[in-house]
Amino acid sequence: MHIGVIGSGALGLYYGAMLQRAGHRVSFLLRSDYDAISSQGLQVHSINGDFELSRVEGYQSADRIGHVDLILIGLKTFANQHLVELVQPLAGPDTAILTLQNGLGNEELLAETFPAEKILGGVAFLCSNRGEPGHVHHLGEGRIRLGEFCGGLSPRSQQLAEIFSQAGVPCEAVDDLRKIRWEKLIWNIPFNGLTALTDKNVTELLSHPPTRALVRDIMAEVVAAANAQQLTSPINGGPFIERMIQMTEPMLGYSPSMMVDRRKNRPLELEAIYAIPLKMAAKAGVGMPRTEMLYSLLALGEKDPDRK
Repeated sequence: MHIGVIGSGALGLYYGAMLQRAGHRVSFLLRSDYDAISSQGLQVHSINGDFELSRVEGYQSADRIGHVDLILIGLKTFANQHLVELVQPLAGPDTAILTLQNGLGNEELLAETFPAEKILGGVAFLCSNRGEPGHVHHLGEGRIRLGEFCGGLSPRSQQLAEIFSQAGVPCEAVDDLRKIRWEKLIWNIPFNGLTALTDKNVTELLSHPPTRALVRDIMAEVVAAANAQQLTSPINGGPFIERMIQMTEPMLGYSPSMMVDRRKNRPLELEAIYAIPLKMAAKAGVGMPRTEMLYSLLALGEKDPDRK
């Protein structure tokens, strides 16, 4: 399978490297890492064992990649104004488009230009960071859950899940993409926002009883909003929140992506992770006062906060 990776940050580099190591042809759209990867290859530092790809297909222009079988999107959502123009050169008649971006609204944006039946979405539970150019660090987790934008459990989604699994990335196909997106927000909304605001990592948040309680309270708000979205089945709040906490506790010292972006003075993914979920909750008549406050404080720190 020929796979094109758009958004070759920590997520795109790691998953693309795993797929290439498994024998697939992978073409990476590269920006800052282009020179290093072109000359030295890609170094993956992983808790499951380090490996090196000495030769990598890297491109600085999407036009040079051409049509692929699968487009894997890891682009940060604050750059979504460029998403369609980056995807178009790679999308042929039989190309599947899979976005693993955070938050809500990404599949809908793609569906404004591409046929809905070509689009899949997924959530990645991945602890990874980029190191120096040409290096990516896999610190924990890595599993993916994916599904069809149009809904239902399809042979295509099951085949893609098997491709990832055979490459060493645990992957599950699901029948309700909307539900898994909201489930990921239950983790993303409190941990990304609170770490970015406080400059304290997930371990520090959970080690401090008041912020640990705040994480739970924000998670409960997200569960209530999710369960008002006509999911195929409701999220069982108490046990799910406990599972999220237990999953996070072994991530010792982990800095989520929004915390890293704030430290590096990069834009934050506020629209997809906060603004759109808040709008959907309000439309369903569900209040999220703690999440609204978190969003307001995060936007205050942005150079040009977008409060649509």
